[in-house]
Amino acid sequence: MVSKAVGNSVVRHRVSRRLRHLVAARLGTVPPATALVIRALPSAATASSAELGADIDAALVRLRLLPDRRTDRPGSDHTDHDNDGPAV
Repeated sequence: MVSKAVGNSVVRHRVSRRLRHLVAARLGTVPPATALVIRALPSAATASSAELGADIDAALVRLRLLPDRRTDRPGSDHTDHDNDGPAV
C-alpha cells in the first residue's frame, strides 16, 4: 500500500513499481499461500532500491519467512539495534 503521504501520483506509482519488482524477486522464499501486505512509508519515496530491498529482507527475517544471513556468518555477533526504521 502506498498512501498519499508518500508523495504525488507519479511518486506513489514509482514506489509501487519498485516494491512490486523487489517483492516479486523474493516470492520464491516465502511459503505458498502466504499473504504479504507491504505499506510504504513516506521515506520510501527517496530510498534507493537497495535500501527498499534491505528493508523488505529485514521484515521477512523478522517474520521468519527468510533466514537471517547475518547469523549464518562465523563469528557473527548479531544484536538488534534500533535505527530510523525501514522505509516500507
